[in-house]
Amino acid sequence: MITLSKIHKTFDSNQVLRGVDLQVPRGESMVIIGGSGTGKSICIKCILGLVTPDSGEIIVDGQNVETAERDAFLARFGMLFQGGALFDSMPIWQNVAFRLLRGGLKRPKAEAREIAIEKLRRVGLSPDVADLFPSELSGGMQKRVGLARAIAAEPEIIFFDEPTTGLDPIMSGVINELIREIVVEMGATAITITHDMSSVRAIADKVAMLHNGVIQWTGPVAQMDQSDDPYLTQFISGSAHGPIESVR
Repeated sequence: MITLSKIHKTFDSNQVLRGVDLQVPRGESMVIIGGSGTGKSICIKCILGLVTPDSGEIIVDGQNVETAERDAFLARFGMLFQGGALFDSMPIWQNVAFRLLRGGLKRPKAEAREIAIEKLRRVGLSPDVADLFPSELSGGMQKRVGLARAIAAEPEIIFFDEPTTGLDPIMSGVINELIREIVVEMGATAITITHDMSSVRAIADKVAMLHNGVIQWTGPVAQMDQSDDPYLTQFISGSAHGPIESVR
């Protein structure tokens, strides 16, 4: 579904991506791990066309990202943002139905509200939440609203940016389970960025480790713990000593 080939990206003198090669099969959940500042978010921005690579090619479902018609292309994606990114001045249902109230996906207001309430139910929130505002919700509830918004337009591809940041371990587990269930139900292709290894194990079909601007290791999540790659071993164990430390 998504193929990145020899992707390079430099900002001033900072060479962030140095030839990223990655394939994300249709209907699978790929989790990208790696240290802070290694370029995980830049990979997603390149796929979305928000950042243009210096060189290389990105193909989404047979279509080159750089030549795709923007509105139709972006309509295929859903996104759960790290900080929630809810609009404070809008009630929850309008946050969830944001894409359904404007642009090429526009629906009648009553229909958009009905879809929003249905998606809120799917993530475990009752209909009475629909008319509240983000400030009236806990962090975990806001994350669920963000997830409901990500799936409101039935996207084919969903990106999850640090989906459990700021949540306690129990709520993190709930969000991980919801993400896994929803991706499987929808048959969506998913890419998740996370530092949380419990999320990796709960969400991933496959894992890719980004380090020093390239994909250092990729494979099924079941093979992750048996890998003899020293970079991956150090990262998943959280050890302060190893090859990652030596290149800082």
